[in-house]
Amino acid sequence: MQVCAAANERDARLARAPPSRNGSRHALLLSESRTLLAGPPPLFQALSPRERELVLSHGRRRVLDRGQTLFSQDTPHEGIYLIESGRIRVFYNAPSGREITLAYWYPGNFVGGPDIFGTGVHLWSGVATSSSSVVQLPGKALRNLVMRIPALGIGLIEGLAFKGKCYSALVQMLGTRSVTERLAHLLLHLVDAYGIREPDGVLVGAAFTHADLAHVVGATRQWVTISLRRLQEQGIVVCRKSQILVRRPDALLEIRGGGTPLPHE
Repeated sequence: MQVCAAANERDARLARAPPSRNGSRHALLLSESRTLLAGPPPLFQALSPRERELVLSHGRRRVLDRGQTLFSQDTPHEGIYLIESGRIRVFYNAPSGREITLAYWYPGNFVGGPDIFGTGVHLWSGVATSSSSVVQLPGKALRNLVMRIPALGIGLIEGLAFKGKCYSALVQMLGTRSVTERLAHLLLHLVDAYGIREPDGVLVGAAFTHADLAHVVGATRQWVTISLRRLQEQGIVVCRKSQILVRRPDALLEIRGGGTPLPHE
């Protein structure tokens, strides 16, 4: 597949691209709700500087390289992880080996639930998809902190409620939308979140591989590659490796809204 002439300049822009076009993003997930796509309030939003310092004093900072596992499915809980920088992908791995991405979580959020006080085992896995820094808060310490800082408890409840809504939205999308519609929906979401205006379209200013897209929409990497190639043949997108330029968002809107299938879905 080919991209248009300004590929080298786009590579440089992609490297400089911010986390999102609006400068702040706490989650990337498959949902039809714009409220959910905006992400939850940051966990520390209602805490005073002194309370934040107290919470962080009970944590242990970890730095992860891209691809490094933070926690694994079916392993014992060890509390939660506050994301300071980077991006954490949370996913479920089926016995067959197939994966489904629940969400990508960004700074200001936490991962490691739902048993935030450190009981039980992880229901899914978390891995860093970019260089990341997190603060681990052990379950026992977190329980004591919640007793002392009500705002922290409220933030945790709001965060867990938001995640529950996200996973409900994912189930609804998987159950009621075709895989073609889900792919069009995801591409439009990426344009909205990371779009960089170009003379011939909108460049998604964040790198996602075909496997990444497949894990979000519930498809195989091969299906995503073939579908993007067909969208390119129709002049809707231009792709190369992990770069996607959307030339016709209107066509994606039609596919998403009208259920128009790609050829040979």
